[in-house]
Amino acid sequence: MRRTRSVAAVAAGILLTSATLAACSSDSDDDAAAPSGAATSAAAGGVDLSDVCPATVVVQTDWNPEADHGHIYELVGPGYKVDANQKSVTGDLVAGGKPTGVKIEVRAGGPAIGFTQPSAQMYQDKSITMAYVSTDEAVQLSDKFPTTAVFAENDKSPMMVMWDPAKYPDVTDIKSLGTALKGTGGVIRYFNGATYMSYLIGSGVLDKSVTDGSYDGTPANFVAAKGKDAQQGFATAEPYIYEKEVGAWGKPVKFQTIYDAGFQFYPEAMSVRTGDLDSMAPCLKKLVPVMQQADVDYIDDPATTNALILDLVKQYNNGWVYSQGVADYAVQQMKDLDIATNGDNAYVGDFDEARVQKLIDISSPIFTDAGSPPKAGLKATDLFTNEFLDQSIGF
Repeated sequence: MRRTRSVAAVAAGILLTSATLAACSSDSDDDAAAPSGAATSAAAGGVDLSDVCPATVVVQTDWNPEADHGHIYELVGPGYKVDANQKSVTGDLVAGGKPTGVKIEVRAGGPAIGFTQPSAQMYQDKSITMAYVSTDEAVQLSDKFPTTAVFAENDKSPMMVMWDPAKYPDVTDIKSLGTALKGTGGVIRYFNGATYMSYLIGSGVLDKSVTDGSYDGTPANFVAAKGKDAQQGFATAEPYIYEKEVGAWGKPVKFQTIYDAGFQFYPEAMSVRTGDLDSMAPCLKKLVPVMQQADVDYIDDPATTNALILDLVKQYNNGWVYSQGVADYAVQQMKDLDIATNGDNAYVGDFDEARVQKLIDISSPIFTDAGSPPKAGLKATDLFTNEFLDQSIGF
């Protein structure tokens, strides 16, 4: 199961030493322009990135391959090459299935990078062009590893809290779940240090007495509690997994997303190092619309990309289990729950300034108390820009 962003992760020591950073060079071959032959083939295909983008656009994700990342794997063309040791895939960066004159390398995160947060990984390894950085992570690391988001792949996070509807038939949301758990002595099990849980407790949605930070990512404790306890998860995965693939449970669960409970961050936003934004602008002006269209294309027809995702899971062979059923379910949930959506306008991928500012206001005290204070005077527009979005591309 995926881990969430943890307040404790930074405080526990993800910070990179200056010697490590100094040893990382940005003068790699991938930073050079693509050869003229690639430009010619790209021009014939329609979109040519070779004159403005790195020869290989390197994307660092935050977890193993899964349908939630479908928009980025949609950009990987046929004939891709897999590095099972490094947990990465490289192929032509395609737009509408046609080459753009550059390559794309997508790197797995989570266990593949020692659970380092992607924004910190970007500063450790300057060969990374872009990384998945959720808004809460961007706030948390804004002082030491500042990033600017340029495209919101999903408008809402699928992160959620789930419970057994047979045990709690009158529970409709996380708040009423908290009340019910007080009566039964049950708890919500979650990954210790999760930012959203600090918010839920601090805002009065939950009483601390009904929370338990001992979740280890396995179903064992949830199953053993026989419905008494609740648990964190993702709306794009666990409801299907627990009903269809966890034989010891084998029945539906109900849930409410963290977004609907008030913690409204943008998940896994495509982000660059803030200091590189100006120099990357010519590339981003062309690349971001390609990403927008890939997002739309994937949700509309995910079959080919899901086959790639499942192939990568198999070849990486790192203990991550992900089935065709979960992949298909995830796409449907992204549609049904408005996770993949235009938001409040007619195009995909933008950030709402007021929403980001609210997240800053909510999470800054949490991170400060945990020993990882955000940048002084941080404001919403420090964390994102909508300037590269094509307003004609949407669901």
